[in-house]
Amino acid sequence: MRSQTRMNKMDNVLPAPEVEPSADGGPCQTCGACCSYARTWPRFTLESEADIALIPEALVAADGSGMRCEGERCMALAGTIGVETTCTIYAVRPIVCRDCLPGDDACTMARAARGLPAIQQ
Repeated sequence: MRSQTRMNKMDNVLPAPEVEPSADGGPCQTCGACCSYARTWPRFTLESEADIALIPEALVAADGSGMRCEGERCMALAGTIGVETTCTIYAVRPIVCRDCLPGDDACTMARAARGLPAIQQ
């Protein structure tokens, strides 16, 4: 039954992020490095079962530990890394994704791994 509920929510979640990108694209909408750093990064930590159920089942890792990835890249990431990106489930993304902020240590590490310069704060 739970699986059916998740599938019904899929159509309403995928199309667009919760907020409009800033006029200049902002560092996150032109980056995506944190979303393609490591398959173990977009994990579920403090999310409730109800929170996880909002994420389309096709985007959840087979073992349920976090987001499904293709290689190191989260499958919810759309676009070209370092050019233009967006999260297709922005409104319901995991806590670890919400906690990575432009220019923080995690951001800087992910950007360096992709050959992108650090964001100056």
